[in-house]
Amino acid sequence: MSGAPELVLSGWSAASPFGLGARAFTAGLAAGAPAPRAAVAGPCRKARLIPDFDARSALGPKGTRSMDRVTAMAVTTAGLVLDDTGSRPVSRPEQIGLVLGTGSGSVQSIVDFTASSMTGDKPYHVDPARFPNTVMNRAAGQSAIWHGLKGPNATVSGGAPTGLLVLNYAARLLRNGRCERIVCGAAEEYSEQRGWLEWHAAGRPEEQDVSEGCALFLLETLDGAANAGRTPLADLLGNGFAVSPDRASVADTLAGCLRSTLARAGVRPADVGVVAGSAEPAEQIALTTVLDNQRRIRLEVRGLLGDTAAAAAAFQLAGVLAHARLDSGTAGRVAVVTSVDRRGGVGCTVLRIRSAGPDTTKEENDE
Repeated sequence: MSGAPELVLSGWSAASPFGLGARAFTAGLAAGAPAPRAAVAGPCRKARLIPDFDARSALGPKGTRSMDRVTAMAVTTAGLVLDDTGSRPVSRPEQIGLVLGTGSGSVQSIVDFTASSMTGDKPYHVDPARFPNTVMNRAAGQSAIWHGLKGPNATVSGGAPTGLLVLNYAARLLRNGRCERIVCGAAEEYSEQRGWLEWHAAGRPEEQDVSEGCALFLLETLDGAANAGRTPLADLLGNGFAVSPDRASVADTLAGCLRSTLARAGVRPADVGVVAGSAEPAEQIALTTVLDNQRRIRLEVRGLLGDTAAAAAAFQLAGVLAHARLDSGTAGRVAVVTSVDRRGGVGCTVLRIRSAGPDTTKEENDE
C-alpha cells in the first residue's frame, strides 16, 4: 500500500511451559532443553503445561470463578505485554485493539457444556455462567474487557499459521487507521478433550508431544512507538499465505509463497539471516529451495515447547525476538518465520530485527 505506515513490534510476552513472561521463555530457549512434561489425562499421557498455572492464582479470585484456561492465559499474557511496554490505556482506550488467534477456543468448555446439556436432570439444566466459555472469541473479548482495551477486537483461527494470520490482520487494522496499537498473538490450552481431538486428527499415534501456551506482541506504527518512547524490536516487512491443493504440493506452495513475500518486501533470499520454522519436512524442503544452504541461524522452537497447535507460529515469532535478546549480533538481520498446517495452509512472515530489547535474561540468570 502506497504511503502505508511502517509497522514495528515493540514488545512481547508469553505464558509457556518454561513459565510466565518473556524472561522465562528466553531463559528456556537459552538453556536449549525441552520444557518438562507432566502427567495428564487422555491419550497423550504427558503434556508440556504452563507450570502451576490457573486463573485464580494468576489473576486473583475476583471474576475468575468460571474463567476457562485459555482465557486465563490470554488475559494474563496481555497484562504482561501492557505492563512491560507501558501501554496500559490510561487515556484513549479506543485506540488499543486486540487480535487473538486460537484453534477452537476452549475445547474443554465446549465439550463439558454440551455434555451437561445431555446428562443433567433436564436438557436445559446447564450452568449459564459457563456458556460464554463455549464461544471462540471469549478469550479475546474477556482480555479486552479485563484490561480496558476498547479498540477493534477480533479472533482468528487458521491452524498452525494462526499466529502469522493474526499479525497480518492486525497490520491491516493499523494501516487502515482503525487504532494506534494492537496487542496480538495466539493462545492454546491443553485439556483432555483437546488431547483426544489431536490424537484422532493425527491418525492415533502412539506418542504425541502436545503442549499449551500463549504468546502476545505489541504491534504499532514506527511513529507511534517513537512518540511513546518505546524501542522497536523488529520491523514487520511482509506476510504471505497460500493453500496447497494436496500434501504433495505443500513444499512448492510454501516456496512460491516465500519467494513472493520476500520480493514484495524488497528482500533478497541471501539477506535472510534468521529462520524460525516448524520442522515439518515439506517446510524444510521449501526453505532449502528458496534460501539454499547458506549459513543462517535456525531456530527450532517446537522441539523445545512441543506442539502448541494454533499458537505454534506465535511462539516461533517469540523465539526470534527471544534469540535477539540472547545474541545482540542479530540486530539488523532479516528473519523469516514459516508455518505449515496439516490441512495444506502455509504462511510466512518477514521481519527485520532492530533491537535486542531489555537484557532480562542476564538478570534472571544472576538471581
